[in-house]
Amino acid sequence: MAKTIIVSNRLPISLRHRNGRFEFKPSAGGLATGLGSIYKSGENIWIGWPGNTVEDPEQRAEIILELHDLKMAPVFLTREDVEQFYEGFSNETLWPAFHYFTQYMSYNPDHWEAYVRVNQKFCDAILKKADADDTIWVHDYQLLLLPQMLREVLPNATIAFFQHIPFPSYEIIRMIPWRKQLLEGVCGADLIGFHTYDDMRHFLSAVGRITGLSSESGYIQAENRIINVDSFPMGIDYDKFAKQAKSRKTQRIVQDFRKQVGDQKLIITIDRLDYSKGIPQRLHAFTKLLQDHKELHGKVSMIMVVVPSRDKVQSYKELREEIDLLVGRINSEYSTLNWVPVHYFYRSFPFEELSAFYNMSDIALVTPLRDGMNLVCKEYVASRTDQTGVLILSEMAGASKELQDAVLVNPNNQQGVVDAIYDALTMDPKEQKERIASLQSSLKKYDIFQWVKVFMDRIEHVKEKQAELTSKDVDTKVINEIEKSFKSAKNPVLFLDYDGTLTGFVANPQDAKPDAELKAIVKGLSEKAQVVIISGRDKDTLGTWFKGQNIDMIAEHGVWVKRKENKGDWELYADVDDSWKDDIRSVMEYYVLRTPGAFIEEKHHSLVWHYRKVESGLGDLRMRELFSHLKYMARGHNLQVLEGNMVLEIKRPDINKGRAATALMKGQEYDFILAIGDDWTDEDTFKVMPKSAYTIRVGYAYTQANYNIKSFRQVRNLLGKLI
Repeated sequence: MAKTIIVSNRLPISLRHRNGRFEFKPSAGGLATGLGSIYKSGENIWIGWPGNTVEDPEQRAEIILELHDLKMAPVFLTREDVEQFYEGFSNETLWPAFHYFTQYMSYNPDHWEAYVRVNQKFCDAILKKADADDTIWVHDYQLLLLPQMLREVLPNATIAFFQHIPFPSYEIIRMIPWRKQLLEGVCGADLIGFHTYDDMRHFLSAVGRITGLSSESGYIQAENRIINVDSFPMGIDYDKFAKQAKSRKTQRIVQDFRKQVGDQKLIITIDRLDYSKGIPQRLHAFTKLLQDHKELHGKVSMIMVVVPSRDKVQSYKELREEIDLLVGRINSEYSTLNWVPVHYFYRSFPFEELSAFYNMSDIALVTPLRDGMNLVCKEYVASRTDQTGVLILSEMAGASKELQDAVLVNPNNQQGVVDAIYDALTMDPKEQKERIASLQSSLKKYDIFQWVKVFMDRIEHVKEKQAELTSKDVDTKVINEIEKSFKSAKNPVLFLDYDGTLTGFVANPQDAKPDAELKAIVKGLSEKAQVVIISGRDKDTLGTWFKGQNIDMIAEHGVWVKRKENKGDWELYADVDDSWKDDIRSVMEYYVLRTPGAFIEEKHHSLVWHYRKVESGLGDLRMRELFSHLKYMARGHNLQVLEGNMVLEIKRPDINKGRAATALMKGQEYDFILAIGDDWTDEDTFKVMPKSAYTIRVGYAYTQANYNIKSFRQVRNLLGKLI
């Protein structure tokens, strides 16, 4: 029976060495809670590093057995792996890049090699457990290469990937020397998830520009399948926090703490030690609050919890020293015998005490400079069972996209943060209640369990969409059927589009002329069947390229027809008024002037705007602008705007490939019809074909055709078999 395999860099436990033996401490994190409902059921399993190095083979065997009972399997890393893969590439290259701290980025080739090596270790560990029909859900930036490694060995497996930290803009990702391999690695997945729409948008932009894969409406067109990219904002276990806040134990701790701090207003901040969290900036803002509002002295304190992290890394050591210095400076300057402005704790706290901090604090100050989601703000809201309190939240945290009723601030605007704290301290209880109630209703609905369910449902949905396309795949069975049907036919006809179907795309359209192989295929086919090249190309180009071939040709989407029996001449199939061209050409020329690399191709009865040579993001942007502009103008002239592969064409709607193909077949009895094309101008051809025809769309787009085929090379392969 198919199972689900969860994969993350760390297992949801910590392996600690005590008194000569190892012991496990379970993780209380939100992800472990949410995914517990998956990995603990049936044959499912969680694979990851247990968080400590274990060299002794006997100890490793013992740990494997113990973890097996907990539905987990370890990936053992050496000290060198941890230093180079985890502390090195993951946290000195990817982490700063993905959080926009480019000044901390390192480009160490040894670290990259370790990253590849460890991703392969994870792949090998998964392959020992995985079957072809399993679902494998990979988590986070440490394992970006893993989906593609798995795809190569398990081509039909269901693979999902979720990134828990931000995904940066193209400008940042392109700084990484190994950016293409990283993006191709992630694109091994069927479903790729991020916390926010912005992260998803950045990812799609980077994939388009760096790997060349195109996307539409959140679907990437890979070579033989579609990949869905979507945003899934992660929630928390809402009930767990709400319940704990009301518990006797938490309330008792609140009373004890309150006795010590009196009736001051309390501001809570909780972060892992990291430069992305904006801790020094927050302390500077708090200092300015005390400078500007002397009436608050003795009446407000900040409880600042910083959880130790990577404190062996130089930049983190320096950050800790800076925080220590700032806290010392504030407290030495402002403290009195019965008031300490900042209660600073450099350690983690048990869950009950964290709950008490949330429960007793009037304000949560969550101001990271950049954060994928940030669950502290959600935990605070869930813990406010009396619906008082104010959440001040950074616009740079992923959670800000959902929590619109928080007081949103730009963490780089010190005065803005100071004003927000002051406003929060003086906010009317009625407004507090309205804001918190609204935030709570949203968080209850989209909790961690809902997040897991939505993601798992989406995987199923993507696989169904892929299956629809796969069921139309031109596989060996279909090729054999077409070959058999063709060879037994007395009067076969083939309608073949040119660009993208018989040959690949090139930067200069005139460089796409047929090579020797293609000429030989067309010649061989024309000896056995009626061959019709049906293209958007102009008649002069087609006539030159296929001179001497015994074939029919339809040019400019059906404006011109050249029948093989009329040896020399092209017939004008559609008599068309071209008076619209001057208006449209002037608009297209305006867009050429604004878009370096774009150019206009003029055909007898259409105008084409090419943007293959334009920088990809700019090309897409200008094409959309021009498309809207032309659509508006087209109404007045009764014209049709067609979007092709890196081209935009405008012509009369009564001229199309389908009408021309119908006219060419008129009065004939064909016992075999094959039509192949690669873009939506070919959909007109597919629509008019009889049900018995074989219609094939090149690429994995949705289509009227009966089948999809991977690329022009596979088309040539199929046609070669018919000769």
